[in-house]
Amino acid sequence: MDNDSLAQRDRRVLWHPCTQMRDHETLPPIPIRCGQGVWLEDFNGKRYLDAISSWWVNLFGHANPRINAAIQNQLQNLEHVILAGFTHEPVVRLSERLIEIAPRGLAHCFYASDGSAALEIALKMSFHYWQNRGEKKRTRFINLANSYHGETLGALSVGDVALYKETYKPLLLEPIAVKSPDCYHRESGESWADYSTRTFADMERALEQYAGEVCAVVVEPLVQCAGSMRMYDPVYLKLLRQACDKYRVHLIADEIAVGFGRTGTMFACEQAGITPDLLCLGKGLTGGYLPLSACLTTDEIYQAFYAEYNARKAFLHSHSYTGNPLACSAALATLDIFRDDDVLNRNRKLVTHMARATAALAEHPHVAEVRQTGMILAMEMVKDRKTREPFPWQERRGLAVYRHALEQGALLRPLGDVIYFMPPYVITSEEIDFLAQVAREGIEAATRGD
Repeated sequence: MDNDSLAQRDRRVLWHPCTQMRDHETLPPIPIRCGQGVWLEDFNGKRYLDAISSWWVNLFGHANPRINAAIQNQLQNLEHVILAGFTHEPVVRLSERLIEIAPRGLAHCFYASDGSAALEIALKMSFHYWQNRGEKKRTRFINLANSYHGETLGALSVGDVALYKETYKPLLLEPIAVKSPDCYHRESGESWADYSTRTFADMERALEQYAGEVCAVVVEPLVQCAGSMRMYDPVYLKLLRQACDKYRVHLIADEIAVGFGRTGTMFACEQAGITPDLLCLGKGLTGGYLPLSACLTTDEIYQAFYAEYNARKAFLHSHSYTGNPLACSAALATLDIFRDDDVLNRNRKLVTHMARATAALAEHPHVAEVRQTGMILAMEMVKDRKTREPFPWQERRGLAVYRHALEQGALLRPLGDVIYFMPPYVITSEEIDFLAQVAREGIEAATRGD
């Protein structure tokens, strides 16, 4: 087996996600034979540092021996069982563990397979709650500009990235979009906290105007990941929790990408000291091993569905692989690593090193900003640093950085012209230095002559 033969077979039968397949005529997909730690290896023996955790899922490295052992042990006993009318020890134990570490007040776990599905659950659960309470006019949602929540139709509806959403607009719900607290747009000298506080006025107006017809506000806490890794201050979440309580509207926190230590705390909501009404988790939940997501909610919401069968109040939502035992075992092993290895404290050193390694890029003539929240760091390439004029999207400058990084042995998949690091937590300081060098060289190559 070699790279070329497998890539040719791939092109005959596969349709890859989030990809213009014609690009593969000149940039074939890279076949991966194995992975170890932060490294992926192709069939020709070339290695690539997985700087984006294989789409933000891998926390503790590829082929992690502890997660491997947990899955292998579970495989000897039970691979799957229907979760309607049945249960099993891994899903019960995982639910207990999640409720123990989640923001206080969340009391029940509903499982699915991926982030979009967890968001669908949260949207339906919130809407259905109000229906069960007799508040039939509540049928809408409030979202943030530049937000992203997944690509199934409900999740896509409450997102706001035109690239993903525009084509499907006739099929979608119409949320009430409000200004994002994205601090990229702050005034010179204005702090993140001040800007995020100032932009909250738009959310307050929307809640005041539409509260009686709104089920919930949906946000990605602290980082709008697919929206170019734009970031904001925790004060916005604190104000939002207060306002949702004031206007009797649910708060849905989409922590699919930012949960499990990505922002520096186990959950991003912790930095604002708040508890959402519904918390969506996924991606890193299983350490990047198997599809599993969850929607955690309060006992108040749970009780609105708890009734005699004839009342027709049950939440009739299901997925075939809900609460899969193998995935739950991987998740339990992942939580064990957090508990046993003092991961969050150890990550603080990596966070500091990432900032130091990329600091010089903040002065690059074609970098508008280097921003960071915990283990997420982003560098925004622009045509003009002073005016922040972007490069024309058709020029695909980010793709040039991606190509350069592959040549050098790094996986840096940009978001447009935003280059970012979101590595597994087992990365070393030396490997961070390597990524910083590759990114710097890639940005130089992509902007040379401008």
